[in-house]
Amino acid sequence: MTRDLKIPDLVRHDKKYFMKTSHDPRHLKRIERMEKLFAYEFQNIDTDPTLQPILDHMTDIDKKIVDIAPEWPIDKIAKIDLAILRLAVYEITIEKDAPNKVIIDEAVELSKSYGSEGSAKFINGALGCLINE
Repeated sequence: MTRDLKIPDLVRHDKKYFMKTSHDPRHLKRIERMEKLFAYEFQNIDTDPTLQPILDHMTDIDKKIVDIAPEWPIDKIAKIDLAILRLAVYEITIEKDAPNKVIIDEAVELSKSYGSEGSAKFINGALGCLINE
């Protein structure tokens, strides 16, 4: 009897491959930023310097979200999904430090961990529209 061996997810970044794990520093940074964006939705405290670049572009980010998910007004999107989308849109359109595929994969993984049952599909579809604009 043979067993199917699965190759771990590998992410290519700057011609190097990195294992995508829950302890990857970039993944942990995304979680931290997503959590802070989520908290900001309720507290509107922008004293955290890691959030400031995102907050500085929030109007443009939200306009992009409206464009890529027109059937969902910003105030009707689940707050955690909105935080994940804002972070991903910022990373894709402004920060541009990682390949779009990596950013989308990370956003989908975050939505599976933190969002509702339909979050991953919604996030993937919206971000797919963004990169196909």
